[in-house]
Amino acid sequence: MGITEDVVLLAKSAKAASAKLAVTTAEERNGALAAMAGALRAHAADIVEANEGDMEAARAAGTSEALLDRLMLDEDRVSAMADALDDLRALPDPLGVVSLESELYNGIQLRRVSVPLGVVAMVYEARPNVTADAAGVCVKSGNACVLRGGSLAARSNEAIADILAAAAVEAGLPEGSICAITTTDRAATDVLMELHGLVDVLIPRGGAGLIRHCVEHAKVPVIETGTGNCHVYVHASADPAWAHDIIMNAKCRRLGVCNAAETLLVDEGIAPTVLPPVLRDLLDAGITVHGDAAVLAVARQVGLPVAALADEAVPSVVPATEEDWATEYLGPHLAVHVVGGAQEAIDHVNRYGTKHSESIVATDEAVIDDFLAQVDAAAVYANASTAFTDGGQFGLGAEIGISTQKIHARGPFAADALTSYKYVLRGAGQVRA
Repeated sequence: MGITEDVVLLAKSAKAASAKLAVTTAEERNGALAAMAGALRAHAADIVEANEGDMEAARAAGTSEALLDRLMLDEDRVSAMADALDDLRALPDPLGVVSLESELYNGIQLRRVSVPLGVVAMVYEARPNVTADAAGVCVKSGNACVLRGGSLAARSNEAIADILAAAAVEAGLPEGSICAITTTDRAATDVLMELHGLVDVLIPRGGAGLIRHCVEHAKVPVIETGTGNCHVYVHASADPAWAHDIIMNAKCRRLGVCNAAETLLVDEGIAPTVLPPVLRDLLDAGITVHGDAAVLAVARQVGLPVAALADEAVPSVVPATEEDWATEYLGPHLAVHVVGGAQEAIDHVNRYGTKHSESIVATDEAVIDDFLAQVDAAAVYANASTAFTDGGQFGLGAEIGISTQKIHARGPFAADALTSYKYVLRGAGQVRA
């Protein structure tokens, strides 16, 4: 069979499974999650071995360190994937939730009840842990899934998907509950996103190019998980120690994640005192700073290295361009801009941000309230790092993505966001005149 036939066959298998999954009990689905977590732990060595093949190929292809970090699995990370499935078991059942209940004028009893979406297709790139997270969230919410991971993690994804699918079936879920497209041919993605009637929703998770391609070409509904051009804004009233620690954590904790800070905004009144230790520690951490004229001036005044062009081998402060304000680096770079005050910072964030995660460091409560109210993003913080934008950190369990759109799901979303609802009405012979 060709690629189209293979993908259609998988989607049909998932569609058939979804009808059976929709009527499973919470106990059955939680039992499957327990079996899946146990299978990951039992086969951790096999998963790590498959991942080593992906890592070797990725290094040979010159893949960046940030992407290699997202790709790498060791036994601790496999254990964390299994723990995330266990965490899902402990969450409330998202199905059968009654959000509205009433008796109509004619005596008919009406209830609005949560139900699965059906078949969830996931298209994602270099993070093999997404395979386990997506499969787990779909099982928890009674959805079948078709997983389409990126070629960089092909061996890892196939190993994880096979292990999880076998465990789910052994635990009593129907064949086809967890399906994975294993070909590395990109044409398979285009086939998958056109399967109207088989796929109920498509969730792309990856870089801007992948997401844009899915949004522009899909013939099925898309939940858009966005890129993360995230900001930290340091107001004149900020505690300098808080500002330093939040900036370093938001930028340096992990470079290749979508909740990492990519731009720092600092009020001009405190820039000469706040910036020097921050810039020094960023450079020591290997971060190249793309600064405006005011940032370059501060760097020169305190003797920090300033260069005309960026060189990751020798981190320095370099002149920022207009492009830097809109860039999600996913690597050892940070744009830094000095602003005239809170409103300028808010306007900058709303112009260049990707509506993901934005943070203000301040003690002035009025300024904090203005920032939190005016900034248009899925997650807005006061005096905390953007690194907390994560399903697990929010108490949602394993997330399936972070949505930057406003329809259906926004921010980190998990099992409850993979449900819709239907109206269930019970009568006693009523007919409408």
